[in-house]
Amino acid sequence: MSTQIFVNLPVKDLQQSIKFFTKLGFQFNPRFTDETATCMIVSESIFVMLLTHEKFKTFTPNPICDATESTEVLTCLSVESREKVDQLVREAVAADGTTYNEPQDHGFMYAHGFQDLDGHIWELIYMEPEATHPVEAEREGAGV
Repeated sequence: MSTQIFVNLPVKDLQQSIKFFTKLGFQFNPRFTDETATCMIVSESIFVMLLTHEKFKTFTPNPICDATESTEVLTCLSVESREKVDQLVREAVAADGTTYNEPQDHGFMYAHGFQDLDGHIWELIYMEPEATHPVEAEREGAGV
């Protein structure tokens, strides 16, 4: 079994967060959803638990950071194309999210992002396939 990742994020209004991420095309696992939490499916091995503040507080002794005032984490997701990066940012803004910078084009990598309703930063990147596997690309180019 491969390792799975569950990112846990506190949200002020669970229903509004579900509506926001639904507009971006994400789905949720009903088996892990109730009035205090939901499990957003990012991929077959990546999940985001959106938790009410009350529920989130049961997992940590520390106070919840206001993500609109300070940043504790930046969640970065890879997508299949530059167009998908731009599409998701447009959809996030249309769903009342915000952007925090301009798109970054590094040639082999393209990035842009948004902040969700609670201020959490979501960076979206597209990398040319050769950039993610440089050793294989070198071998192919060298005829090895």
